[in-house]
Amino acid sequence: MNIEAAAVFCGSKPGNNPLFNQHAAELGKLLAMLKVKLVYGGGKTGLMGTIADAVLAQGGKVMGVIPKLLIEWEHQHEGLTELAVVSDMHTRKRMMYEMCDAAIVLPGGFGTLDELFEMVTWNQLKIHDKKIYLLNSAGFYNHLILHLKQMEKDGFLYEGVSERIIVCDNPVEVFNKLN
Repeated sequence: MNIEAAAVFCGSKPGNNPLFNQHAAELGKLLAMLKVKLVYGGGKTGLMGTIADAVLAQGGKVMGVIPKLLIEWEHQHEGLTELAVVSDMHTRKRMMYEMCDAAIVLPGGFGTLDELFEMVTWNQLKIHDKKIYLLNSAGFYNHLILHLKQMEKDGFLYEGVSERIIVCDNPVEVFNKLN
């Protein structure tokens, strides 16, 4: 499958580990090298800002999708190729997921987890069937991965976790699996 656009879900804060920011920058550079358009939340702060800046610095295309509510809070990025201002978070997620060919989830907070689980649920329900890559920078998602495997073991999932989520430890691994 040829990937022309990837949705990236990640924190609007940088987190405490410098590797999170480094991985966001590396992934942005790799997406631009692949000529894959970045579709993301439209902010200029945290990992969101880092990945957008990295794609733009390499001459890549960036589509931001930001709800009116978050324009001030997330400090909307002014230098994007395209920016859509939408009415709410649900519209943002749906639009981002419809515009992409694959999704990549970096470290983040509640919003990032919400986006991950909504995408996985939509895939399970056959609303979409796009690859979801989890960038497990510095083992950030280790506990979540263990919990997902426990859900599988205890019989709450319809298929194995690996059928829905591709776990990668670094941006090059994501690049190789996207490519």
